[in-house]
Amino acid sequence: MALHRVVVAGLLASALAAAFVEARLDPAAAQDYPTRPITLIVPYPAGGGVDAMGRLVGQKLSELLGQPVVIENRGGAGGMIGTRDAAKAAPDGYTLVMMLTGNSLSPNAGYDLDKDFAPVGLVAATPVVVEAHPSFPAKSLTEVIELARKDPGKYSIGTPPAPTLNYFAAVLFNQLAGVDITIVAYKGTAPLTTDLLGGHVPLGINTIPASVSQVKAAQLRALAVTSPARSPALPDVPTSAESGLPGFEVIQYYGLAAPAGTPRPVIDRLNRQLQIVLQSADMKTRLIELGSEPTPGTPDDYAANIKREEGKWAALIKQLGLKLE
Repeated sequence: MALHRVVVAGLLASALAAAFVEARLDPAAAQDYPTRPITLIVPYPAGGGVDAMGRLVGQKLSELLGQPVVIENRGGAGGMIGTRDAAKAAPDGYTLVMMLTGNSLSPNAGYDLDKDFAPVGLVAATPVVVEAHPSFPAKSLTEVIELARKDPGKYSIGTPPAPTLNYFAAVLFNQLAGVDITIVAYKGTAPLTTDLLGGHVPLGINTIPASVSQVKAAQLRALAVTSPARSPALPDVPTSAESGLPGFEVIQYYGLAAPAGTPRPVIDRLNRQLQIVLQSADMKTRLIELGSEPTPGTPDDYAANIKREEGKWAALIKQLGLKLE
């Protein structure tokens, strides 16, 4: 009899726990969300490509959700500081983070993308662009390689810091081209662009959103984009394959995520609004102007993208024996 009471009590406790979880995840609970401003952490400095993307998405989501989406730039350590802050935030849907491929590649990141975040959805994909100051003698990627092979170690190329994909693109470029170009790591794409414009660094591997206006104004020279096809934002700029360096393909993926444990109905509501944003004509136009392609999809689609892309670059790091801080 006592055993029967224990079993019944255990079943009752389990039922109550299940009911609590079900109530917490009831889609009706997300109907009133959001009731206050949402913070969108951009883990990179203001003025860069990720910042531009975050502000664009935040503004559009704010219009649909009826609440302000407040951008907080928390740059540092190649995006790890702000991403770490987001991982520790309350999982209530009121803190989001703009993710970028490469966010988890440092062994000291302090978070696990698979365990510490709930993907909301992909936003856009963009190749990186190899750029030069107009005074640099090379007019093409092929000429850069020729110059670098003649004078190993003479030239330098600026990138955002590891573990950003731009940095790994520079490492991959050196490997594939068989050259020794010194990599100069900046805190973000904005300071990199500033130094490129000033001629303080002759070459750069940059995001298109951070520098497309300067390229169009002939303040910077775009030598190649790292995508299989030319970028609609820079249609006159050849791909790396067209420039004689097949295999040099680097695609940055932007996405939105929330802290792990954020109720799925909230994630789904955010994703639905994000799809409306990405499918709007003005958003598509704006993304193309920034050199990006909208990438609509489900939270599960974004989870699969994170796993695939982070795994691909982690394998390259291991292959090259790179030591990251």
